[in-house]
Amino acid sequence: MTIDFVDIFEYTNYYYHIIFAVTLMTFVQTQTMSITDRRLKSYMRFMGGFLLLFTLIYMGFRPVHGVFVDMTTYARRFNAYVAGRAVNEGNTDILFQIFTKFSATWLTIELYFFLCACFYVIPLYIVSKKFFKDYWFYGFLLFVGSFVFWSYGTNGIRNGMAGSLFLLGVSQDKRYLQIIWFIVAINIHKTMLLPTAGFIATQFHNKPHTYYGFWLACIPLSLILPGFWESFFGNFIEDHRTAYLTGEVQEQKFSSVGFRWDFLFYSSFGVVAGWYYIFKLKLKDNFYVRLYNTYLVANAFWILVIRANFSNRFAYLSWFFMALVIAYPWAKYSFTNRQHQKFGWIMLAYIGFTYYMQFVYYAQ
Repeated sequence: MTIDFVDIFEYTNYYYHIIFAVTLMTFVQTQTMSITDRRLKSYMRFMGGFLLLFTLIYMGFRPVHGVFVDMTTYARRFNAYVAGRAVNEGNTDILFQIFTKFSATWLTIELYFFLCACFYVIPLYIVSKKFFKDYWFYGFLLFVGSFVFWSYGTNGIRNGMAGSLFLLGVSQDKRYLQIIWFIVAINIHKTMLLPTAGFIATQFHNKPHTYYGFWLACIPLSLILPGFWESFFGNFIEDHRTAYLTGEVQEQKFSSVGFRWDFLFYSSFGVVAGWYYIFKLKLKDNFYVRLYNTYLVANAFWILVIRANFSNRFAYLSWFFMALVIAYPWAKYSFTNRQHQKFGWIMLAYIGFTYYMQFVYYAQ
């Protein structure tokens, strides 16, 4: 079963239209209802259930088509396993291979992609429930309305799954569960080594001034030494993905064309938000400081290699949890008047940016 009654060339656009419509309705609720209003809680329960099911079904049962770019590559690999291809034990993303081989043995390709969507979306639902409690719908809406959410559920599928499983690990209270989910995420997609290393580093040194200063320093370092960092990390890291760092630049929608000031502007949303909470409001929350510092580490790496091919793939290593960096304090603390109404504006601006990028910026 696939959703083949929707125009394939408008399929992605319909997703953004629906998410933005939900955002507008939710914005009205935040401006007209108290955070304790029973009607608001009923709205969030209904809309949260709708959004979860819609995202899973609409993303999970999309047709296999080249409009989703790498989805066809995943389909070819799935069909190769159906034909008897063995798991390549030398492949670095071994758990994803095993998952695909198992799926090819027992499932249709439609159910395989639906299962991929489940591993991508459901962890975000669990993380939202963990940190936002009764107001999980707000957090979940920010996740699924993020700038890169759709593309990493339909194109960069492995990376998207790994990022969600990493966040599932971050949300665990028990250390051994954190470790298990980090290992799973890394073996789904090795790039999760970067945010995992950043999160582990904050266990030993969690001073936000250090990480913030490092992030700032990476901007002039990248400007002054164009191409140096791409070559440095490309030679230092032994992985086939380093071709993105050292290969010839390809001028496509998400490829690098010089220093990406637009992407840096988007990245600054998380940086400025954390700066405001920690340095301006003096927020004392060890977990949030660790989360923010991890974001700075991952994003700083991307700044250094900002000119690389498809630099969004490196930016994703911080972008996938930007929603949590921005929204977490609003769910945990009361620090301003009319906080519910102001958070409504935050949601509208954050998802409105996604909508603007899709229909204005990239449509030009």
